[in-house]
Amino acid sequence: MKIELWAIGKTSEPYLETGCAIFEKRIKNYLPFSFSILPDIKPRVGDGQRLKQEEGKMLLSKINADDYLVLLDERGREYASTELAAWMERRLSASHRRIIFLIGGAFGFSPDVYERANEQLSLSKLTFSHQMVRLFMLEQLYRAMTILKNEPYHNS
Repeated sequence: MKIELWAIGKTSEPYLETGCAIFEKRIKNYLPFSFSILPDIKPRVGDGQRLKQEEGKMLLSKINADDYLVLLDERGREYASTELAAWMERRLSASHRRIIFLIGGAFGFSPDVYERANEQLSLSKLTFSHQMVRLFMLEQLYRAMTILKNEPYHNS
């Protein structure tokens, strides 16, 4: 099974790109993984709903029927790091071809994307920029893998 992290739009912060690259490289030591930046759709002023719809169409065209789609969403389920690791272990033994973690754009997800999603995950009750979430999610995926391998990165 392959794990993928998708994010909409480029980041404007070099330190985030550097951090993301570090954790992306580390994760690849444990399992097939890719981090993809999807093109953002240029918004029209005051047209957040239309932007979400267009992003939704683009996203859904890239998702296969046998993919397990997890939205990173503020209303999603929260896990402690050890719980996320256990969740990953269960998901990795399932029959899906890919697990896709999806970070939406600035306005969130369209109703169609919510409907297609298998699950929603929240990293915190706090609100983070969608650019920061990339780094946080990559670090948590790496942490989950080190927990599953009983490596010393995570302190319990």
